[in-house]
Amino acid sequence: MTQLFKCRMIYEKLMKYVLFFDEITKEDVAKVGGKCANLGEMTSRVRVPVPYGFATTSDAYWLFLEENKLWPRIEKELSKIKNINDTKTLKQVGKKIRSMIIKARMPKVLEKEVKKAYEMLGKEYVSVRSSATAEDLPGASFAGQQETYLNVKGEKKLLENIKKCYASLFTDRAIFYRQQKGFEHSKVALSVAVQRMVNSVCSGVMFTLDVRNGDSSKIVIEGSWGLGEYIVQGRVTPDNFIVRKKDLKIIEKHIADKPVMLKTTLRGVIEKKVPKKLRNKPVLSDSEIKKLAKYGLELEKHYEHAQDVEWAKDKDGSLFILQTRPETVWSEKKEKEEEKISGKILLKGLPASPGIGAGKVKIIMDIKEVGRVRPGDVLVTTMTNPDMVPAMKKAEAIITDEGGVTSHAAIVSRELGIPCIVGTSTATNILKEGQPVTVDGERGFVYEGIIKAKVKKKEFKKVKTKTKIYVNIGIPEIADKIAKKPADGVGLMREEFIIATYVKEHPLSLIEKGRQEFFVKKLAEGIEKVVKAFKPRPVILRFSDLKTNEYRELKNGEKYEPHEHNPMIGWRGCSRYISPEYEEAFRLELRAVKKVRKKYKNLWVMLPFVRTVDEVKKITRMMEEEGLKRSKDFKLFLMAEVPSNIFLADLFSQYCDGFSIGSNDLTQLILGVDRDSEILGRMGEFDERNLAVKRAIQHLIKTAHKYGKTVGICGQAPSEYPDFTEFLVMNYIDSISVNPDVVEKTRFIVHEAEKKRDEIAKHLKKSAKV
Repeated sequence: MTQLFKCRMIYEKLMKYVLFFDEITKEDVAKVGGKCANLGEMTSRVRVPVPYGFATTSDAYWLFLEENKLWPRIEKELSKIKNINDTKTLKQVGKKIRSMIIKARMPKVLEKEVKKAYEMLGKEYVSVRSSATAEDLPGASFAGQQETYLNVKGEKKLLENIKKCYASLFTDRAIFYRQQKGFEHSKVALSVAVQRMVNSVCSGVMFTLDVRNGDSSKIVIEGSWGLGEYIVQGRVTPDNFIVRKKDLKIIEKHIADKPVMLKTTLRGVIEKKVPKKLRNKPVLSDSEIKKLAKYGLELEKHYEHAQDVEWAKDKDGSLFILQTRPETVWSEKKEKEEEKISGKILLKGLPASPGIGAGKVKIIMDIKEVGRVRPGDVLVTTMTNPDMVPAMKKAEAIITDEGGVTSHAAIVSRELGIPCIVGTSTATNILKEGQPVTVDGERGFVYEGIIKAKVKKKEFKKVKTKTKIYVNIGIPEIADKIAKKPADGVGLMREEFIIATYVKEHPLSLIEKGRQEFFVKKLAEGIEKVVKAFKPRPVILRFSDLKTNEYRELKNGEKYEPHEHNPMIGWRGCSRYISPEYEEAFRLELRAVKKVRKKYKNLWVMLPFVRTVDEVKKITRMMEEEGLKRSKDFKLFLMAEVPSNIFLADLFSQYCDGFSIGSNDLTQLILGVDRDSEILGRMGEFDERNLAVKRAIQHLIKTAHKYGKTVGICGQAPSEYPDFTEFLVMNYIDSISVNPDVVEKTRFIVHEAEKKRDEIAKHLKKSAKV
């Protein structure tokens, strides 16, 4: 990576329309689209292997359109679409626009930069992928066609494929989805990712939840020989592996017959027969499955969201992550409970998208026939493709002969909320045109006739609990959406994300430049978005808890941050706030809080990584000097994540309103286990449910309550372990703050635990009287 970094440094001042991956972060979606932003983020910030490359920027795309005077002509064509369900007009318009783009010339300045960047990659074989600036975001998966060209070599071919990617922004499917989801065509640009090719022995996809039912405790990995495109297309039924997250145990294996594969050759990408000895052999060993699952956990942890990942294994045995994006279906889907149905089963397949749908069979064997699909039909085909999306939207259910749970049919059906069964092998032969059927996408059954079934929704919002159920949040932009959940407030608002994305520059650097007000303004803006969305419910803001290695990643950060061998227990939290080197910067955080509290009184604060009582004393004095004094409507909490917080809970209680248990750090420091250690993780050494950790929590709750202080928890454990949540309730914890996706589930678990706890208490009270 050193050589590549030097290459980038040589050319970075010359580049305007091209960025190398290590120059890009996830905040650059507007410049390079979601796909390229994630490739850059993984390259620079996440511990997963990514093939190196570069991206053309959205500015390059607009330059291309401007120099060729294309946009007025494109708008004129798009205006001809009066109805997005008019398939004929949609195809005509899309074809005309794509032709315009492919025939246009590449601007000289852009061509020069692309050639220079390609030279830096050694002019090797590369893959060329599109990355629309509105794609790979929740609810916008199809803002741009996700086009891929493999095994590209030579400057001429590279430039041609970049133009093809530009044209892919106007495929029928892309135009349909942008209009259907309300995206303005002029607001979506396109970036192109150019990556070194991986000579794929095998490849596939990975979801960090079970896409069949949304179970977030599992990871699903699918793979086949050769390139992964045949999995998405449904051309092959892949091997399927299910991995349990908590210990990376492989709990399910389904090895498929894989007769063909897609391979790269000097003549391009071709289909080849899989050697007989490999057809029924797993594409991955157990150790490789676990390594991939580990990468999946790293990505999910980093992005704080379930991920949809593409992977490949090189001929030398190395595993690579090709791209990642947010999983956009189950993360937003409300939990549903389907009523079981019974009847004559005509067909079985893989459950790909849950729900029950019934209608008359419409068999589509050719893309030219999609116009025959009417609303309420059950679409039956060999395998869907992107051009079928408008027809799929009309269907009541979808059945395919081929494909796995991550094939095109499965993915699109889940986003559209349509029941789907894939990999039936014989649906197009067994089912008859016009035949009435009922499709159970939850269990993978096709029944004869129309069977009425009711859908029951779990009404979590109606469940009341004595224990407060809060939510954890780090991204202000999703506050309005998360605020709609039945949470009692925000138990943990992380300040780090705002600093990294709104401020971007090291606080001490801004102070040196005299830009203190910029820091205060930007930090206050981010905080206010969350506080306003949740008003009048309380929002507990945790002051910045970046480690030295994380602060160094901010602009000019290396100038102010020391190199620590173990930043996890280094200069962080309260010790940073009171140090002479950083005190002024912390006071800016206090001023941002004061600024927000002038408008919203539901903002409270919390101190992270408190080591000593003296630290709290000094910080509370600083807070008072900045006009932030504890009161009935302004509370101060301490993170309980250091063993001293437990042993000295009686002393800490004198200077705060309550504690919030950080179960990750507390477990790590009590057990002496690095929570990021792969070896110890596999061994199950890091476990918040360890008896020592539980006893520490019991002691804290008991001591805090004795002094009239509240205790909550905002670590990861309650989001993952229902039994741990029950333990907390049994010990009368005051609040539990969890990830947004499990708020409803957690409240239900707490509700049941409280009933059990109160029954036990009632029984003990009666026994005492006797």
